[in-house]
Parts: sequence; C-alpha cells; structure tokens
Amino acid sequence: MDTTPSRIDLGRLLDRPGDDFTHEDSEQLRQDFTRFMMRYKFGMEEIVTKLSILRDEFAHLHETNPIENISSRLKNPDSILEKMGRKDCEPTFESITEKITDIAGVRVTCSFVSDVYHVFEMLTSQSDVTVVEIRDYIAAPKPNGYRSLHALIEVPVFMSDGEVPVLVEVQMRTIAMDFWASLEHKIHYKYREDVPQSLLDGLKQAAETATDLDVTMERLHTEVKTSGQLPAELRLELQEATSDVVPDEEFVERLRHLDS
Repeated sequence: MDTTPSRIDLGRLLDRPGDDFTHEDSEQLRQDFTRFMMRYKFGMEEIVTKLSILRDEFAHLHETNPIENISSRLKNPDSILEKMGRKDCEPTFESITEKITDIAGVRVTCSFVSDVYHVFEMLTSQSDVTVVEIRDYIAAPKPNGYRSLHALIEVPVFMSDGEVPVLVEVQMRTIAMDFWASLEHKIHYKYREDVPQSLLDGLKQAAETATDLDVTMERLHTEVKTSGQLPAELRLELQEATSDVVPDEEFVERLRHLDS
C-alpha cells in the first residue's frame, strides 16, 4: 500500500520554509518527495536495463547492432516546480503524476530509421511494458523539422510498500536527428523565445538535410547488406569518406554490382 502523503509544498521542499513549517515537517517532506522521485529513478533504470540487454545481445550475437547509444535523465525539483506552474498543476503527488509525464526520460540513438522502429517493437513487446501514448514525429515531423519517436511507457516498480506503476518517456531517434535536436535545443536556450528568423530557417533546412541523409544512409545500408561482403578497397573507402556526406553515383553503382 502506498503510504506517501498526497499533498506537498515544493517551495518549502526547496529550502524556502515559512515560519509555520517546522524542521521535522521539512525533513518528512523531503523524505516523502525522495520516495516519490525514487520510483521514477527505478522505472527509468528498468527501461535502461531492458535496452542495455538488447544492445549487448546484438553486440555479441548479431552482425549489426541497432542501438548506438542510451542515455537517461531525471527532472530535478526546480524543473518540476517550474512545469507545475506552466501546467497549473495542484501540489499533490497525484496531480504531478497525471500532468507531468516526463519526470523520467530515456533517449535511444540508432543508426537508421528502420532501427528506431525495430528497437521500439522489441522494447514494447515485453510483457511488463505498457505503451500509454505514442507520438511519431518521424512519420509526421513538427513544423520546425523536429523528428523523433516519442513513447510514454509504463513499467512496474517494486518498492518495500508494494508495486507501483511508473511512467517513463522514451525518445528514439537516429544519429542525424539527435545531432539536429541538440543544435536546436542550444539555439533556443541561448535566444529563449526570440530566435532570429534566419536561424529558424536554417534549422528547418538542416532538418531537411538530416532527413535526406537518413534516407541515403538507409539505402546504402540496404545495398551493402544485400550485396554480400565488401571488398577491402571499398571498406576502406567507406571508412575514409568523411568529407562527402552523400556518395556519388559512381560509388553507389559499384556497391550495386559487387556480385556481378
């Protein structure tokens, strides 16, 4: 049974107590909030573990690995407090759980778009994983060009007082998408809400370039897989081809006719 009190005061939790708030009350509040946040931490780690198992299996038992990188983050109390204000969230654990769904976040980076959907399918097909919501910004990008697959996933966490369902936001994207998103975040962080139009236009164009890159690299990957073992000369050329993002037609034709 959940014994965490329902009502909280994050302002007091963040070392801003009032005269009517005793030291004992403050310590109890910190403990209650810590217990609440630990659930999200453990839920996040559960998802990371599941993904790490898949990545390690592919690394040791398969020819290719669809998972390039796994990262995670837990919102801090200040970020939660700020988002509570934006979402008009009541100062209760129930309201926070309902309205703030990205307290725990996991990001997965893949090489190719097909890998994104493959990893998503492997993760969500597990019996203790429940998909609550899917936002596919790859199939339907945001107006600014943002592309990624977002999934709100629920996993059970077993605490000393029983089982608790925990929501974790999982974002899956390609390396190109991740690079673009990182740049977009830095620009918006620097300029806040006043980003110059020239930069917005540049970001949109960069998003289109990243999309073209994903399509090209996916096609080349498919060509290589269906053409058998690459000769040493072409393997070396692929490794050294860092200056040109898109190989020329002659190079592509050589890939297509490896078996001829």
